[in-house]
Amino acid sequence: MRTALALASVLLAVTTGAAASPASPASPAAPAAPAAPAAPREAPLPERMADTGGGSQLITAEAPATGSTTGRVTWWDRKDGRWVAAGSADARFGAGGLAEGATRRQGTSTTPTGLYDLPYAFGVSPAPSGTAYRYRRVTDASWWCQDNDARSYNRWVEGLPRDCRPADAEHLADYPVQYARALVIGFNYDRPVHGRGAGIFLHVNGKGATAGCVSVPPGAMSAILTWADPRRAPHIAVGTPSGATAITRY
Repeated sequence: MRTALALASVLLAVTTGAAASPASPASPAAPAAPAAPAAPREAPLPERMADTGGGSQLITAEAPATGSTTGRVTWWDRKDGRWVAAGSADARFGAGGLAEGATRRQGTSTTPTGLYDLPYAFGVSPAPSGTAYRYRRVTDASWWCQDNDARSYNRWVEGLPRDCRPADAEHLADYPVQYARALVIGFNYDRPVHGRGAGIFLHVNGKGATAGCVSVPPGAMSAILTWADPRRAPHIAVGTPSGATAITRY
């Protein structure tokens, strides 16, 4: 009996003590890791260029490297102090890749890099509805003279001059696909340097790489012509993402 009472007393004491003991505090929650800062958004390509020609429209033609024959053409509008892409398309460049425009040589099938104006448009086909550019229709007498000995070097001629050899000129009507619609690129145009190159255009794709021009699909060429407004002084910048021919240098 005493033993039973004693055991009961011990059990009561243990139970009471356990009930009186404070609960173990919960472990504090680990502080949340700070959110990683958002990566800065890269400015549109025209805003990273040294010059855009001073107008409010711009075409960029960018290839991955100087040895590339394909890349991307994008046309841009300047609105409210910012450049906004109006359209974009896959592009083709010269079979010889790209070369710095200031040192390019004729006959290399390279597309000249640099920033150029767009003097006028032309084509075998009629201008698309809404075209604001001066548009010259190709006839059977239309040639582009590339003869280094000719006075009309790097010029459209209607009827081949005597000093421009047919072998060194391009009969525009012979290219109804490529020259269905086109824009003249002002490379080596205002004051032509003989031997630097002639007949560089933005035109419709042919079967592959160009002889030095920039080309885009037919729909893109029509879209560019209906978008381009000579009153807004559009230019074209041709180049690569980095290096000596970086498009941002122009």
